[in-house]
Amino acid sequence: MSVPVRDAVTQEISELLLEDGLPVPELEDDTVLLETGLDSLGFAVLVTRLELTLGYDPFTLMTDAVYPRTLAEFVSVYERFA
Repeated sequence: MSVPVRDAVTQEISELLLEDGLPVPELEDDTVLLETGLDSLGFAVLVTRLELTLGYDPFTLMTDAVYPRTLAEFVSVYERFA
């Protein structure tokens, strides 16, 4: 059974923040990713972990660069390639 994309994303963000000793904010659709506490390395790790969990990295599959601003936009990128 596959993991719902949004659940996988929010779980991985929460785990990364906890591992770094940072508070986990409410992860709502309008949550601004840059305000979660993850830095650029954290986002790279997030994408790597999601590739292991979901089986794909949409950012390597895209032809145009996309920079999601909110959680909903980030999830949407993954759902597009699910």
